[in-house]
Amino acid sequence: MNDTWVIETEGLRKAFGSKVAVADLSLQVAAGEVFGFLGPNGAGKTTSMKMLLGLVHPTGGSGRVMGHPVGSRESRREVGFLPEHFRFHEWMTGRELLDFHGQLYGLDAPTRAQRLTQLLADVDLTDAADRPLHTYSKGMQQRLGLAQALIHRPKLVFLDEPTSGLDPIGRILVRDLILRLRSEGVTVFFNSHILGDVEAVCDRVVFLKRGRVIHETSLRDGVAPELRLTLDGVSDDLIQGLTTLGTVLNATERDVWMRIADESRVPEIIRWLVNQGASVHSASVQRPSLETLFLETIGPDERAG
Repeated sequence: MNDTWVIETEGLRKAFGSKVAVADLSLQVAAGEVFGFLGPNGAGKTTSMKMLLGLVHPTGGSGRVMGHPVGSRESRREVGFLPEHFRFHEWMTGRELLDFHGQLYGLDAPTRAQRLTQLLADVDLTDAADRPLHTYSKGMQQRLGLAQALIHRPKLVFLDEPTSGLDPIGRILVRDLILRLRSEGVTVFFNSHILGDVEAVCDRVVFLKRGRVIHETSLRDGVAPELRLTLDGVSDDLIQGLTTLGTVLNATERDVWMRIADESRVPEIIRWLVNQGASVHSASVQRPSLETLFLETIGPDERAG
């Protein structure tokens, strides 16, 4: 294992009897990045997160979190977590709940008071701080949950669908807070079905399908561009050669769609085609959305759950 990674797993696996929930979780997450964890319902995302958090014991493979073995107390010491499905003590006020979690983390009274004031402002709940939680809307509870995950200034935060119950203004607030965490060097492990939010904040994403990591891509400069070529004819040899210059997504008798590392590769690809004797009638570049990449990667055989 490499100690430069905040999270590093190799072949992490979880089976419940004969049912394999996670077959092969192999990934690396660097310090200070916002890391997107994507996949269809039933892909094993929640079970994977629970293994990394030590809430579920893996049945195979290995992993380290914050430099310590997965599941150890040391691996959880500087970690915050907002689960997708949470229930808080509804008779407590928002302030009392955050203070309670601060005590659980061993924060002294002055530190708790300072953190409460700051976090309540960060999630726009200062005016509602002294109201009981049963009067909070779902979105308000979601934002309070995010605040409790940050009460102890963790270095790594796991967020499981943190914007799912929020209106557009709430989603923007949470996205801005995630970007602020990144600027402070906090690592964010972000699972969401709202691909627009993922695209807005994540540096890198991986795709999980049927319990396996099947694809990884950087989002720092947006999704990798696609090149569409129209030729006088597309042969198997041309397609084979183009695979060394990018990823061929589809090909017909005259058209080729391929993903390339960046637009600077286009002249090289055109020169290669001309040297092979191909006539290039047109070449156009576009950047697909993360939604398009998700559908291409996961494939049409998956169904909504």
